[in-house]
Amino acid sequence: MPAFGLYSHIRNNRIRSGLLLAGLFLLVYVLTYAAALVVEAMAYEDTLDGYLRGAFGGFLVAFPWVTLGTAVWLFIGWKFHQGMIALVTGSHAVTREEEPKLYNLLENLCISRGLPMPRLSIMETDALNAFATGLNEKQYAITVTRGLKEALSDAEMEAVLAHELTHIRNGDVRLMVIAVIIAGVVSFFGELLFRGLTRMSWGSPPGGSTRPSSSSTSSSSGDRKGGGGAAAIAILIAVALIVLSWILSIVIRFALSRSREYLADAGAVELTKNPDAMIGALLKISGRGELAGVPSGIMEMCVDNPRSGFSDLFATHPSIDDRIDALVRYAGGRRPEQVETVPHIARRGDADPSSSGAAPPHGPWG
Repeated sequence: MPAFGLYSHIRNNRIRSGLLLAGLFLLVYVLTYAAALVVEAMAYEDTLDGYLRGAFGGFLVAFPWVTLGTAVWLFIGWKFHQGMIALVTGSHAVTREEEPKLYNLLENLCISRGLPMPRLSIMETDALNAFATGLNEKQYAITVTRGLKEALSDAEMEAVLAHELTHIRNGDVRLMVIAVIIAGVVSFFGELLFRGLTRMSWGSPPGGSTRPSSSSTSSSSGDRKGGGGAAAIAILIAVALIVLSWILSIVIRFALSRSREYLADAGAVELTKNPDAMIGALLKISGRGELAGVPSGIMEMCVDNPRSGFSDLFATHPSIDDRIDALVRYAGGRRPEQVETVPHIARRGDADPSSSGAAPPHGPWG
């Protein structure tokens, strides 16, 4: 459904989360059928139709076990993804005593909107970035890098924390975590199948003994002689299904709307009433946000996921310049180079601005 505002965006995120979970099981079932097709082609000599029907029978036998295994994988990801992310990124939780200024900034934002306080973590790296994780109120966490903390002013850091807090409030974080889990499942099983195919012995034509069934006994000797060709075609179909599942898992991640970053920037301005702070933070982060050794799934949850050139077509984030332009046009923000040239804005007690030619403030937060 099209999103026309914050609440429709939140509604769409909930719908997408359900569809992604359903898509997870669908892709795993496709991979299971592909695996059954490979086993049939390598074990028996039959026609292509026989291979396809035999693979479906094998799929039905494996169906309950695959469903159980996928549910267990999903449970592990749902329950322990925070620990896995901390292990990969090297981040660690901090308390008010360890980081009083940072902790107070986040706490004040939560109090202002009546939101539960997420866990605060720091990643020891000079890169400038931040991300939020979690699937429910007990798991939500915001991680900032040491470099970001040192480089940003208090107002800019508050804007970044408000940006991540908006992702949590909008349901973006839950959606991204589910997408990462899906990509992990498909990549794991897809790689297992590909490794199995590459390690098989291809010295003799595919297809083993004739299938001990009525279909094989009634087939002609010519059909059995063509079993090797039918087996090769069956394996090619299986490979195509594996590749299709992998591509669909990528498409799922690319289908996540870039508008979530614009809305998170707008939410940061709503919370802080300071669009210039968000613009200043984005300018400092730009080009310095790459987290070395961190998987792409986590980078997709960050404030900025640097992409350039052709790869920008598949980027999960709009460019920093586009985000700043949106803040300037719709939130009354100003680029640093505009600050010196913007006319003085009259305040209470000042002279009449009309006499000096000053323009009134603009934008929803002006």
